[in-house]
Amino acid sequence: MPLYEKRTYSVIVGHMAEVQRLYAEQGWPVLEAEGFSTHNVGYFVSDTGTLHQLVHLWRFHDDAERRAFWQRLFASKAFMAFAAQIRPLIQTQEVQLLNAAPWGPRP
Repeated sequence: MPLYEKRTYSVIVGHMAEVQRLYAEQGWPVLEAEGFSTHNVGYFVSDTGTLHQLVHLWRFHDDAERRAFWQRLFASKAFMAFAAQIRPLIQTQEVQLLNAAPWGPRP
């Protein structure tokens, strides 16, 4: 069964446009160029409920693959240069591991 990782970043109010610009111009291009985007299910921006959140969902075969993925990503100089720019715009980060239910679709 696949393992999903949901990452929720609460963006400082008034900075969502800058976060989206940085992801579009730097973050996502690095993820694609270095082969990291294959694990990404999607990015989402909250529209109701708790606002000012950027949510992304990742899919892995197991926890070992997940840990190896993040270790490789955090070793990327290009990605870490992007991360250094976005960190000051993030108020909190929540990481949630999710196991797929034994029924229904699996993205």
